[in-house]
Amino acid sequence: MLATRFALFLVILAVVCSVSYAADPDPLQDFCVGFNDSFSMVSVNGKFCKNPELVKPEDFFYSGLDKVGDTSNPLGSKLTQVFDDQLGGLNHQGVGMVKIELEPKGLNPPHEHPRASEIIFVSEGTMYVGFIESNPSDPNVPNKLYAKTLSPGDVYVFPRGTLHFQYNVGKTNAVAYASFNSQNPGVVTVASSLFGSKPPVHPEVLAKAFQIDVKMVEYLQSLTWKRNN
Repeated sequence: MLATRFALFLVILAVVCSVSYAADPDPLQDFCVGFNDSFSMVSVNGKFCKNPELVKPEDFFYSGLDKVGDTSNPLGSKLTQVFDDQLGGLNHQGVGMVKIELEPKGLNPPHEHPRASEIIFVSEGTMYVGFIESNPSDPNVPNKLYAKTLSPGDVYVFPRGTLHFQYNVGKTNAVAYASFNSQNPGVVTVASSLFGSKPPVHPEVLAKAFQIDVKMVEYLQSLTWKRNN
């Protein structure tokens, strides 16, 4: 019995330790520039890295966030990502960023980042932003919304894994810059993921989940869902 309890303790300890380190790993060298040339790569921590002898200052450089993005889409928004795919020098650094541009009434729809927390800085316009907490332990207690209207110079934090959004409530274009504690935070956009997946989710699943008619689900699934990145 004692041996069984000790084994169970070791299993629980292993799970807790694995969860506590479930984030971008600490780098084991100054840099590990992501690279696609299979003839010039070195594998470190499971990642392919550019040979340090071939690394240039340009590998740590990105230009273009000053350019105005195209918000002429159904959401009225544009995201310009600077993650490891766009900037190889971010590989193994545990950081990333995004420029968020919203035309009046433009929306960055409800989404979540499974691998990172997010902090945004508003540089132009007025944004209504918010996140929703995870399910309370009491099923009779609704999920709480934490929302605020932001102006230039304001900062807001979205905890890792929470559903959140940004909406332009002003009369002019709005711009914000977001930073993440991951080089690849991941994005799960609720509406396009559920109604635009291929193959589609069974309509009855979504009808019961959203408490709407199956025909409405089928209509939503028939739409063309486009993302703003």
